[in-house]
Amino acid sequence: MENLVVGMDLFRNIFKGKKVLVTGDSGFKGSWMCIWLNALGAEVYGYSLPAKTEKDNFETTRLGEVITHQDGDIRNLDEMKSFFKKVNPDIVFHLAAQPLVLQSYNDPVETFSTNVMGTVHFFECVRATPSIKVAINISSDKCYDNKEWVWGYRENDPMGGKDPYSASKGCAELIFSSYASSFFQNSNCALASGRAGNVIGGGDWAENRIIPDAFRAIVNNHDLTIRNPFATRPWQFVLEPIYGYMKLAEKMWNNPTEFNGGWNFGPLDNNNYSVGELLQQVQTHVSGLTIITPEISEKPHEAHLLKLDISKAVAMLKWKPLLNFEQTVEITVKGYLDEIENKKDLYQARIGQIEYYTSFINSNISNLISA
Repeated sequence: MENLVVGMDLFRNIFKGKKVLVTGDSGFKGSWMCIWLNALGAEVYGYSLPAKTEKDNFETTRLGEVITHQDGDIRNLDEMKSFFKKVNPDIVFHLAAQPLVLQSYNDPVETFSTNVMGTVHFFECVRATPSIKVAINISSDKCYDNKEWVWGYRENDPMGGKDPYSASKGCAELIFSSYASSFFQNSNCALASGRAGNVIGGGDWAENRIIPDAFRAIVNNHDLTIRNPFATRPWQFVLEPIYGYMKLAEKMWNNPTEFNGGWNFGPLDNNNYSVGELLQQVQTHVSGLTIITPEISEKPHEAHLLKLDISKAVAMLKWKPLLNFEQTVEITVKGYLDEIENKKDLYQARIGQIEYYTSFINSNISNLISA
């Protein structure tokens, strides 16, 4: 069968033969992005802290054997600059971050130093590396000042954040805006920031995330305790926003000025489901998951409702999410079962899911073009 990942010209061959540097390649989204970029023929370089556990996607797929990875901390500017200079990349994606809300309460200093100063260091590295033609900062939907209203946030809505994680992402967006205005107005490097919702998929084993917690409970035959079953989130399969980020890079490469700025890559409105509904859907695919919700009088602040307006990406990038809620959960569960039950070659299993997802793109290409 034709390899859809390599054979389909989804990005006009922009990545083939290019040097692409990804910070945070040992993380969940970063590792998936690197697998896809490698399949497209890019020369992929990664810079990040080591994977946290041997179960992380970077480790189980043995990604470090197929890309050039360097262990490094984005809080170390000199070390990071040295790696950028050594690689001289064409395109860079910044995904390295402290990504967890609860961890930001436990260690706000780590969160702000990583997400704020790490972003400053990323843009300083971009400034110091003339080879870079496209630089994309990957942020979060939690960067917006969330008033928990029922309509989605647009790219020009105010930044904010009540918890340390959200505040750090709001700060990172202000840093992006400042650097874009101060240093890249007349630059040969195009600059953008991509914001996505709650991303799920196989290979994520982070602490205090609902899907990894669910599969830990299944593997260990424990009950799953959830804090906020009615909290609504914009759930997405991991490849949905990654396709958006990479499509944005393609557009920026071909037109260095038109596509600068902020971009939302969230799900359709009808994919905003509660935590409880998400877990009920997981239970339709796997057995042995028992859910309990204790009464807790005091909980750290977490948003109950958050939506993104994706009309800009739909109109200008011809990107939109393709998987419905049921498909999102089904392909996510399969990604975990590939690891837990089937003991497959997980790199090839991830490639298989990329091929599966690109088949959705192929079958919807006329709708995307006419969007």
